[in-house]
Amino acid sequence: MAALEEMFCVAGKSVIVTGGASGIGRAYAEVMAEHGARVCICDADEAQLERTVAEIGKGTWGRWLDVSDSTGVAAAFDEVAEHQGRVDIVFANAGVDGGPGFLTPEGRRNSAGQIDAIPLEMWDRVIAVNLTGVFLTIRNAARHMKQTGGGRIIVTSSVAARVNEAIVGLPYMPAKAGVDHLVRNAAMELGAFGILVNCISPGPFVTNIAGGRLKNAADRSAFEEQSLLGRIAETEEIKGLALYLASPAASYVTGAQMTIDGGSSLRT
Repeated sequence: MAALEEMFCVAGKSVIVTGGASGIGRAYAEVMAEHGARVCICDADEAQLERTVAEIGKGTWGRWLDVSDSTGVAAAFDEVAEHQGRVDIVFANAGVDGGPGFLTPEGRRNSAGQIDAIPLEMWDRVIAVNLTGVFLTIRNAARHMKQTGGGRIIVTSSVAARVNEAIVGLPYMPAKAGVDHLVRNAAMELGAFGILVNCISPGPFVTNIAGGRLKNAADRSAFEEQSLLGRIAETEEIKGLALYLASPAASYVTGAQMTIDGGSSLRT
């Protein structure tokens, strides 16, 4: 039996993290770098990207990227492959919020979140980043991993893919539901090439998404009430699961959708 250190070893692996400048994506980048991987962080927030790369250090580097741009995604993967020699592990994490829900955290109707008030531009942007962006990331990861005999693709979805969320903007849920199906089908197709595709489905975590709304007392309280543990998670708490899926310990895991939500989805 392999030693524990070998089971969870990602040292020397070439890693890409999209949306890695903050929140859950930053946690992915940190845990990979902390365990010796060579990490490229891709993000559309250039200023935050520069700060995060400087703070993580350990050879981590950054590249500006809008994951909804097919040409840009392909170019980013090619650049990482040239710079790091190959692409071994990809975290398809970049995402945006879906605006306000049709209810406020206090349970009142919110006119801005009604289905007939959602701007079409909002819908298009959420689908472009949260669904098409994941497709483009998986597409280019597969293109490179097929050439080198396999790899790991780990997608950030959400419990919102399968539960009803009245205080979360409508476009977010169908985008994440599409991500769940995409992961399962990609896993079916790519397993023959040694490419494992899995999904992490977080519940509420304290991040900057939606303008950092979970740092606000009313929003935070609404989500804390859903959790069986009575609290919202910190991004540090997702690192163990990320390392597991990226490491040899998960060598027989593909097509999985792993929930990390403090039991909140059990209440729905």
